[in-house]
Amino acid sequence: MALRARLVAPPPKPKVAWPFHILNWAAMPSSILFVGDRRMEAETYLSSGFGFRLAIESKHSRWLPLKEIAKVWKPGRAKGIIVAPEFGVAFLAATQVFDIRPIARKYVSANHTKDADLCMSREGQIVVTCSGSVGRSTVLSAAHSGMMISNDLLRVDAIDEKDKGWIYAYLRASQVRAMTTSAQYGHIIKHLETSHLEELPIPKVDRSTASDFNRRLNRILELRNDGHRLTLEAEAHFEKALGPLKINNWGEQGFSVKASSAFLSERRRLDASFYNPGSIAIHRHLAKHGKGFTTVREAGYEIWVPGRYRRISAEDGVVYRDSADLLEVSPDLTKRFADCRFGDEFHGRVKSGWILIPSSGQVYGIIGTAILATGALDNQVVSNHVIRVAPSRNPSIHAGYLIIAMSHLKLGRPLIKSLAFGSSVPEIDSKDVANFEVVRLGSTEESVIADLAEGSAKAHAEADLLERAIAQDASTIIDRVITL
Repeated sequence: MALRARLVAPPPKPKVAWPFHILNWAAMPSSILFVGDRRMEAETYLSSGFGFRLAIESKHSRWLPLKEIAKVWKPGRAKGIIVAPEFGVAFLAATQVFDIRPIARKYVSANHTKDADLCMSREGQIVVTCSGSVGRSTVLSAAHSGMMISNDLLRVDAIDEKDKGWIYAYLRASQVRAMTTSAQYGHIIKHLETSHLEELPIPKVDRSTASDFNRRLNRILELRNDGHRLTLEAEAHFEKALGPLKINNWGEQGFSVKASSAFLSERRRLDASFYNPGSIAIHRHLAKHGKGFTTVREAGYEIWVPGRYRRISAEDGVVYRDSADLLEVSPDLTKRFADCRFGDEFHGRVKSGWILIPSSGQVYGIIGTAILATGALDNQVVSNHVIRVAPSRNPSIHAGYLIIAMSHLKLGRPLIKSLAFGSSVPEIDSKDVANFEVVRLGSTEESVIADLAEGSAKAHAEADLLERAIAQDASTIIDRVITL
């Protein structure tokens, strides 16, 4: 009998390894699910923070829950009614609290906000983020004075003021940040509750150690207050020399300009922000009351942006700062990349005395905010989205004065931000910064303003370095408790 060909199923495909990641797993005793919050997220028990917590809690007599030495709380949720600045109180979102110079974008009616007094800033109060990137801590300073603070920040008040410095250093330690991350919950947006922070195990320290941490925290707060005060004094001198200016028309209702002002200029850009009536009014005011203008390039500064480069993550690589990290107090520096040229002859590093200007971002945010580089940035790579303004050997304008001329809230900052072009992610070209016209004053006035601005930058840098030191010392104490 003849055999006929028949249809058969194709052979199965060979098994291949999962190409995306390696499964992270571990066997855990079921008893841990019935303690505390009874968490069912696997990441809670697989994180390094959970391991740190178990290690500390195994030393029964060497720790106590944070709630025994600190009160952790936060204001309830309230509906804020947005009003004009002259009728409301400045309101800061959680991330804005970490800015070196917090600038409110919203103003709310205190009279129509429930428990508004609980949201008001208190100098020296410790706050911790509890939504989004949870566990970041800082201490409120004079820069936050008179502002309402978001309820997305937990407030931590020491029961005994003598423990405040140690509590803050503990919250800044890397192991504690890992523990708060392990305690977070939520799928898209992570959250942290007051109870999670209250139950964290904090090692006991002797009174001498606590006093030392207290002294250093007071010094951090003093330096930040000094830095803020010196900036305000420098801006006051600058405005006094040029006279006050009030602008009522920023062009929100539309405006018109001559085509020749765009097509016959060297810049040749059609972005309306550059030609808005507010910026024009500021420039005319400076021309009338100042002693002429000098461009940044003519003043003896080199301006450039590093080229593009490949970023290769490496645990033992160099510390990398994004543009946003430059404008925050003691930011989380979690990015490390293998060392390379990083786009310029300085291998991405910057030097003290340089001016750094974020060149991309939203105009209401960090773009165009000039800062002075200090020793706090030593041996750290700064993003290529930051314009470098480096002085020559004999610049005709002090860097400190240039900072104030660029960043004064009314007479400088709007002019720099008007240089931005583009819609989705605005950019500032380094050539526009090079041609930026800096108003001149008398040499004595410029020197006074420069000294104040440079003193402010040094105070903030010293505070950041001291804050890093107490966080490292707290980490050392935690390691010692774990290993003993």
